[in-house]
Amino acid sequence: MKKAILATKVGMTQIFNEDGVLVPVTVLQAGPCVVTQVKTVENDGYSAVQVGFVDKKDRIINKDASGKKEIIHAHGTPKALQGHFKKAGVTSKRYLREFKFENAEEYTLGAEIKADIFAAGDKVDASAISKGKGFQGAIKRFGQHRGPMAHGSKFHRHQGSNGACSSPSRVFKGKGMPGHMGCVKVTVQNLEVVRVDAEKNLLLVKGAVPGPKKALVTIKETVKVEA
Repeated sequence: MKKAILATKVGMTQIFNEDGVLVPVTVLQAGPCVVTQVKTVENDGYSAVQVGFVDKKDRIINKDASGKKEIIHAHGTPKALQGHFKKAGVTSKRYLREFKFENAEEYTLGAEIKADIFAAGDKVDASAISKGKGFQGAIKRFGQHRGPMAHGSKFHRHQGSNGACSSPSRVFKGKGMPGHMGCVKVTVQNLEVVRVDAEKNLLLVKGAVPGPKKALVTIKETVKVEA
């Protein structure tokens, strides 16, 4: 992976391309992200870049009892964040994520990653937490069929038969049932970057992106290139 950035979802709109065709786009506030840590094979066993996004007040950032010692969890998430950001020489950030860039060793602490790393025509993958729908039935959750709506019917939007006759006389694991819907990580692949506003750090991506407005979205160069 060579290019990636953190963004927040602004919303959807539509624009006209050079051919006069109307294109639905999602507007993303992409960066600026700052490098808070550079991980190397010698020190960490792998090569990666940790970036921070969106400023956060120092007074609500945690620290250890002494206020000096920097504690880093095994999975790379800082516990004493005040010391972590101070060591990197950057302001406190709300979000921290790691990207395994191919050229991770070329990055330095405090370096900025902006929206201009992408260009119009690039293909990207967008990942975010989808909108939560609460508890939903099998019809909405899995698209199952409803029963007849005639007056004599007593089966409308209920789930139908779940078993498999007398053998094996049980419901298989993974059967679509009513339950909690949404609020899971979703990745949409091969989205096209339609326009890049370098001054305002905006990315206009063709089509829909998971998550509600203001959601944190991870934008990476696509892993599957369409023929």
